[in-house]
This record gives sequence, C-alpha cells and structure tokens, in this order.
Amino acid sequence: MLRLLVIEGNTSEGRARAAASGGTVASDHYAEVLRALSPGAVIDICYPADPGANLPDRMGLAHYDGIAITGSALNVYDGGPAIEPQVELMRQIYRSGTPCFGSCWGLQVATVAAGGTVIANPRGREIGFARDITLNEAGLRHPMYEGKSSHFDAIAVHLDEVALIPEGMTVLAANAWSPVQAAEIRHDGGLFWGVQYHPEYTFGEIASVFRRYGKPLFEQGIFRTEEEKQAFVVDLATLEASPTDPALVWRFGLGPAVTDKALRTLEIRNWIEHAVKPAKSTRGRA
Repeated sequence: MLRLLVIEGNTSEGRARAAASGGTVASDHYAEVLRALSPGAVIDICYPADPGANLPDRMGLAHYDGIAITGSALNVYDGGPAIEPQVELMRQIYRSGTPCFGSCWGLQVATVAAGGTVIANPRGREIGFARDITLNEAGLRHPMYEGKSSHFDAIAVHLDEVALIPEGMTVLAANAWSPVQAAEIRHDGGLFWGVQYHPEYTFGEIASVFRRYGKPLFEQGIFRTEEEKQAFVVDLATLEASPTDPALVWRFGLGPAVTDKALRTLEIRNWIEHAVKPAKSTRGRA
C-alpha cells in the first residue's frame, strides 16, 4: 500500500472558482486519479497557498512514498504569500528524497525551486489540446514515457513556460508552443518528473477551465464570440460522456493519447511504477 501526498497549487478562492464552473478541486481530482492507478493508496492533501497552512517538513515529507503537485491558476514569477511557501515546500521535497510528479504548475514550481526561471509565453495560452508533443532522445529512453508514442497530443492549459533550465534538469519533450513540455529534475538529492500539460485531466475538467476563462480567450483569437466558446464547451461535455464520439474525434483530430484514459494518464502510472515503488523498496518499506 502506497502513502501519497497531493499538493494543491491553488488558493481557496481558486478552488471555489473551479467548483463554481463545474470542475473538481484540483487536488481532489488528482487524488481520484491516483486512487484509480494505485488502488488502496492512502492519500493526504495539503494546501500551501492557504494562509497559515500546516505543511510537512523534510522529515514529514520523507514518510510519503510519492508526492504529486497539481496545476494552478497562479503565476510563479508573481511571488507573494500564496506562492513562496510552495517553492520552499518543493525545496524540502527535493531534500526529502521522496519522488515527486507535477503537472503544469508543478513543473514550474519544481523548476524555480531548482534554480530555473519561468516566464509568460509570449504566444499566449496553450489551451484545450497541446498538439504534436514530441519526445527527444532522452524522452524516448525515459521510463515516464514507456508505452507512449513518440508524438502525441494532450489536454493542456498554461500561460507560463520554463525559460531558464536549471542545473539537473533533463528536457524530455517539446512542441511548437513550448520548448519544455516534459522534464526530469535531479536536485539536492531528490527526483522530480513533470509535464507542462495535464495527464490527469478529463474532457470535463478542461471544459470547466473554458467556462472560467473569458476575455483572454477572445483577445488571443481562440474564439470570436461567446457563442463559439459555449459550443466548444458543449462539445467537450459530449466527449466527457462519450470520449470516442466519431464526429467530435474527427472534428478535433483527437487520437488515443487523448481519448483513451489509460494512455492519457500513462505518465502518472509510469511514475508510480518506475519511481515511487522502487524508491519505497529502496527505503525498506513493505
């Protein structure tokens, strides 16, 4: 039985907005995915963006077999009381030696904690589907991508991206939108695997993101009218109920890496199998 920790990247206000738009609180959803991939796992959640949050120290983090970091609506370069504790917590995770996985915000926080930098992508948001993510030579050999195609699409939403690669980072994948779509970081005795996209997301979760976003989507030219946006949200809801709907799969050019849950979440499963379980065994835990 694994003992896992999920770190919520959002503030309480951000969590409320997610729920109000029909989504699931990021940490709750991540915990659901982890339970499906590792039945029987004991999962705790912590909220470092909340004022006065009770956060585990290095020794407390070392008692977990694996740690996962969610996405977030925050921007790490803004700093402040909702962000700085998360960066410091990531530094402690490295020092604890507990394997860590992060989606989107998780990759960004891990990058900054290891000495790298993150910036707003001058092209704007990559939202909906990240297209043609391509594994490089390191990615093709990396256990996180065991069983994954060398080129694939993924559900995604992010404005920010890794700009300065820290010492100890190995980039694993990229696409035309961002040069770092996945990476491994070895820093201060710790191991982190992360992706810029969201392997944990469902069509329903990305639909809730589109419901929350308004003006930026129109400014970027993703939609011309509110009606166009709402029609797309309806299509995503249809895909949530029927992921292989032939008309929508054809219209949006979706392959199994997006429509097949097992393939979509494969990076997280591989992290459990190839990072979490071996580390647990090395630590002498039954």
